[in-house]
Amino acid sequence: MAPAGISTSSSITLHVNGEKYTLPVDHRTTLLDALRERLDLTGTKKGCDQGQCGACTVLVDNRRAVSCLTLAVAAEGREITTIEGVADGDELHPVQQAFVELDGFQCGYCTPGQICSALGVLQEHADGWPSAATEDVRPEAGPPPLTPEEIRERMSGNLCRCGAYVSIVRAVAQAAENTKETVA
Repeated sequence: MAPAGISTSSSITLHVNGEKYTLPVDHRTTLLDALRERLDLTGTKKGCDQGQCGACTVLVDNRRAVSCLTLAVAAEGREITTIEGVADGDELHPVQQAFVELDGFQCGYCTPGQICSALGVLQEHADGWPSAATEDVRPEAGPPPLTPEEIRERMSGNLCRCGAYVSIVRAVAQAAENTKETVA
């Protein structure tokens, strides 16, 4: 119980997939629970609830975040993208399209988190962020080639119990190529 005069809940506004949602939340509510239980955006999955599997990965201000470890109050005012906000209407995002074409999923449970993570990976790579697999981390070297090793390292926070890793790596590589073509 909170001491007298101290509130344990707040009304917050979340910016999710281009929409604003104002809702009361307990300060301990995770972003994952707010998305799933309060906003009915169930594409984001609850896996381990400890930040270890990546099934709950969403984008917060275009950066990857495990929503089970992010408090909803900490996400107030930030731009949140869930799997429901990735496609452009009926047109799949190049990452989604690559996952479909290359069978980058099996049971599909981890797929929303994998896709959101892949979007973050592509942005981090384009911004020149090195990974643990990057051989030359000097800023003047520019982004490293997006090799399978580089993709595996960058996607290592997302687990797939079905073992679709080979197809996931191929899908991320294809999406990187397709994204370059659409930007150029």
